[in-house]
Amino acid sequence: MHFLIPLLISTIAGLSTVLGAFIIFFKVKNKNINKFIAFCLSFSIAIMIGISITDLIPESFLTLTKGNLQGGILIALISFIVGIFGIKLFIFLINKQKKNTTNLYKLGILNMLALMLHNFPEGIATFMSAYQNIDLGIKLGIAIMLHNIPEGISIAVPIYYATKNKKEAIKKAFLSGLAEPFGALLAFLIFKNFITETFISSILLLVAGIMITISIEKMYPEVIKYKEKKLFYLGVGLGTILVVINHFCF
Repeated sequence: MHFLIPLLISTIAGLSTVLGAFIIFFKVKNKNINKFIAFCLSFSIAIMIGISITDLIPESFLTLTKGNLQGGILIALISFIVGIFGIKLFIFLINKQKKNTTNLYKLGILNMLALMLHNFPEGIATFMSAYQNIDLGIKLGIAIMLHNIPEGISIAVPIYYATKNKKEAIKKAFLSGLAEPFGALLAFLIFKNFITETFISSILLLVAGIMITISIEKMYPEVIKYKEKKLFYLGVGLGTILVVINHFCF
């Protein structure tokens, strides 16, 4: 029964993406919809790049290079580059096959898939931490919850305003968050004795490459279309502040 509390912590942290998705229930006047989307996407850009730069990349890099500098650097570079070119290939395939869907919808799906990959190893890390030390697991769970909420926004807002379907938007955010307890379950049932710090760090660096690429190549150009510079700066500023709070306080 000792595994239930770590699993609960991972589940709450993961499904907090749904809390972020609830932002679509706020009533926005038609004339302000473009401004709202521009702000939410800008906020999400700061979250995704900020988490990658302040948490995923440095922590994973330090773990990989501990005891083997050259080998660790090589694994880190390969993981990051695979993430970049892997998502570029995926974007190419989506653009080729889903010609009838809007850019906003494609963006929401890309964010969902990227964050599922992100949440899966996070679920493993949260579960394993809480399994060994409940206090550490709770601290890590709160930190993950704080950045999962805005990640839910990055999925739900583009999908909702592309489809006008609240259930679809909530479902996609839910599926993304579900990857976290799924990762925790796999950690307990299958991989508990096989998961290494090298494995988790490699996956997180791959995810960092994916999130940075999506932010720069897909989300930023979409925001620019709305020509809302002030809201872009406001969204990026607030997102950056949240990343800093998350990084230094948890």
